[in-house]
Amino acid sequence: MTLKKKEKTINNKITSRSENYSEWYLDIIKVADLAEHASVKGCMIIKPYGYAIWENIKDILDKKIKETGAENAYFPLLIPEKLLQKEADHVEGFSPECAVVTHAGGKKLKEPLVIRPTSETIMYETFSRWIESYRDLPLLINQWANIVRWEMRPRLFLRTTEFLWQEGHTAHQSEEEADKKARQMLEVYKDFLENYLAIPVVSGIKSESEKFAGAKNTYTVEAMMQDGKALQMGTSHNLGDNFAKAFNIKFLDKNEKRKYAWQTSWGVSTRLIGGLIMTHSDDKGLVLPPKIAPIQVVIIPI
Repeated sequence: MTLKKKEKTINNKITSRSENYSEWYLDIIKVADLAEHASVKGCMIIKPYGYAIWENIKDILDKKIKETGAENAYFPLLIPEKLLQKEADHVEGFSPECAVVTHAGGKKLKEPLVIRPTSETIMYETFSRWIESYRDLPLLINQWANIVRWEMRPRLFLRTTEFLWQEGHTAHQSEEEADKKARQMLEVYKDFLENYLAIPVVSGIKSESEKFAGAKNTYTVEAMMQDGKALQMGTSHNLGDNFAKAFNIKFLDKNEKRKYAWQTSWGVSTRLIGGLIMTHSDDKGLVLPPKIAPIQVVIIPI
């Protein structure tokens, strides 16, 4: 064995799960060549094989989301600070995680721009222009995008300053219709997680202290990892009419009365890849369910 090959073998050694679970997790990512830390603290570089897994997740889930009636769109990365401040609970919940642009084009900006920590504010300012009548409802929009939330304790795929995700946003005529949609999307996630990622999950509702900032209720699907800890795999929020009131999202109903819309938002992220690793992999390396694995191998005994 050459010195180069020997060094590579040593570097590819995987720490035992029972010995050090955190190190085992990072070793799996390294040996499988999924991702690595970027030069900016908290950010990650998703390598080709890791991104191929995300593409498979995206392709399957995108079809399932479209089957519910949602359409894909794209909204700006930069959000005027004044929009984020319109919903008090929302801005309070996200302020510690926000990255803010104060200078551009060699000059100080008149108004700071927030790099999106989530898109409710920029999208709902738009929804207020798109929605006029009950005929415009329900409005079902999905977006595939990147998000920036300043992370003090980064961990590849699980918690990073920048990550990829899908976020759905809807507007409805009634609270009942909005709550039904929020629960429907949670079931879409549950079906995907169990039947494609082979991850058993428990669905439920978040406590008041843990729910999404600005939401009325947050529904969640969570899975038990091999270290005995639960991992949040996806969330769906019944936003009530809180954001509609903040962003003046009104519609003229069948009786020609002005009413506020009822809304939902829901999403999953590249955290799913972290969940895949911690659910299926072992001390020998990465293990992926056949329906999501980028490389398919069939062994035929002769």
